[in-house]
Amino acid sequence: MMNKKRMIRIGIVLAAIIIVFLALARKQGWLGEKNLIEVTAEKAALRSITETVSANGKIQPEVEVKISPDVSGEVVELFVKEGDEVEAGTLLARIDPKIYASNYDRMLAGLNTQKANLANTRARVAQVQAQFINARASFERSDRLFKENAISASEFDAAKSAFEVAKAEVTAAEESVKAAEYSVKSAEASVKEAGENLYKTSIYAPVSGTVSKLNVEKGERVAGASQFSSGTEILRIANLAVMEVIVSVNENDIVRVAINDTALVEVDSYLNRKFKGIITQIATSANVTGLSADQVTNFDVKIRMLPESYSDLKVKGQPTASPFRPGMSATVDIQTESAFNVLTVPIQAVTTRQDTVKKETKGPPERNTEEVVSNKSAEPAQEYVFVIKEGAAELQKVKTGIQDNSFIRIVEGLTEADEVITGPYRAVSRTLKDGDRVKVVDKSALFEKKK
Repeated sequence: MMNKKRMIRIGIVLAAIIIVFLALARKQGWLGEKNLIEVTAEKAALRSITETVSANGKIQPEVEVKISPDVSGEVVELFVKEGDEVEAGTLLARIDPKIYASNYDRMLAGLNTQKANLANTRARVAQVQAQFINARASFERSDRLFKENAISASEFDAAKSAFEVAKAEVTAAEESVKAAEYSVKSAEASVKEAGENLYKTSIYAPVSGTVSKLNVEKGERVAGASQFSSGTEILRIANLAVMEVIVSVNENDIVRVAINDTALVEVDSYLNRKFKGIITQIATSANVTGLSADQVTNFDVKIRMLPESYSDLKVKGQPTASPFRPGMSATVDIQTESAFNVLTVPIQAVTTRQDTVKKETKGPPERNTEEVVSNKSAEPAQEYVFVIKEGAAELQKVKTGIQDNSFIRIVEGLTEADEVITGPYRAVSRTLKDGDRVKVVDKSALFEKKK
């Protein structure tokens, strides 16, 4: 009886030991799959990728001329409307010319007065020259008579004085002629200026193009341009045949952008359509917005849209018309670098962690695990991926290259045969450890489980 009880006790102890061992085995992954980490995975593959820089901006004509008047006044006539095609030299508008016509007439009258004064001065020169000739002859006679003692010294002095006065009057009259000539030139300049101002009351197109913007109406008053102001902008003439996108590129990305880089342009008005463009200009000075720590530094980049990429949108019979209007919003992907047939993995498969070391730990004979220990005192963070090997996640250091929106190039650390873990993101970036047992599942199944 005692032996039987003893055997029961031994059986209970053995059963307990077996249960504990099975629980430990299941927990450590030696038995079953209950504690396996479910992940998604994808093999590294050869692809062609293109690195891009994205930016937002507005569409504008590549050539757009802002027209302001040179004179002030009321707009009395408008000969164009917005959207009209004009040739260089076309009369666009006219400002009330009355005051400028009156000023021109006044300047012209002043010029005629100065010309009359000049003629009078020249006549005066002829008069004083005749008086000078007479005074010189009288002086010469007085000089001979004085030498012959035929006249007194006082008479000789009077003749000499009259000669000197006549000589000075000739010089003064000649200088008066010069002054009158200068006055005539000044009056001519005033007449020319008044004539130009009168001419400028009629505004002509400096270039050929489309009236893209009309800012005034007939009857409005406008201010002329001066050294302190550019004047009132009346209208704009643009060449809509060639359009460009002006975008702002962040200072961190501008170093990767170069002249003649190609770009794909998405215009909000044309959904699911991409147009081609080429970079023509990069600003050398930055646009800074915000204050202190909130400052944002961007550089303007101009991208010419290639007409052949939207030729099907042009209206027949209107070769200069454009499907785009100035001010439309656009998103641009600038293609900065391309790599063809290179080894790539999804971007989310690459994680950045502190430099790590691997430490051997004891375990069952059939599975020596490696524990990853963070070395927080060491070097900057390194790039890693998790490679699946024999059902476990193995941390693999890699060197990356360019990337597009979906994939990143692996320069060193992987081969085409390697299968890397791509999700979930939290596991790849934070929770997953080197040596953890994993189970590869479909992405949709993982998402459903998460829900």
